[in-house]
Amino acid sequence: MEYVTSKKFDKNFSKLSKKIKAQAINQFEKFIVDPTEESLNNHKLHGRWSKYRSINITGNIRAIYIKDGDIARFIDIGSHSELYS
Repeated sequence: MEYVTSKKFDKNFSKLSKKIKAQAINQFEKFIVDPTEESLNNHKLHGRWSKYRSINITGNIRAIYIKDGDIARFIDIGSHSELYS
């Protein structure tokens, strides 16, 4: 699956540590090959995020996206509390 990122995603990605960025890149590589790969924990969100999905980058860092045909549009990345508070 192909993906693109938003300006907000890019801004928040740039604030991540080198270690987290490397983990994110690894997860995105898995996502491209198989979005349902178990380690991604790809799941639908609820409430105000009900149109979106999330994948795990680390135990606490998530990336939020919306599916647009064959393209995943990643809109934000951050810790669970930063994204869902």
